[in-house]
Amino acid sequence: VQLQASGGGLVQAGGSLRLSCVASGRIFGLNAVGWYRQAPGKQRELVAVVTGRGTTNYADSVKGRFSISGDNVKNAVFLQMNSLKPDDTGVYYCKVSSSVSGDIWGQGTLVTVSS
Repeated sequence: VQLQASGGGLVQAGGSLRLSCVASGRIFGLNAVGWYRQAPGKQRELVAVVTGRGTTNYADSVKGRFSISGDNVKNAVFLQMNSLKPDDTGVYYCKVSSSVSGDIWGQGTLVTVSS
């Protein structure tokens, strides 16, 4: 199974973007799907995660602005990002954690927020 992330782009501060992460097939033993980001010169950090039971969790820096959701029919997970800030700039990656397949990473999509 491969993950395809998309939806990144250039947006002004205060704007919105919606990222998509689509799996090429069904993922068995799904534990969680997360969105991570890596800003230039910084370590990759967890932004948002949704478990197989639907529980969500967010980094403090994005609470109230970002929302993670999934579509089981489309094998997709989305990250709605509102009120974007320049500090949100980075490459966003999705990752699936599965008890069957282990961790699977998508290729990343670049988000640039201009001030």
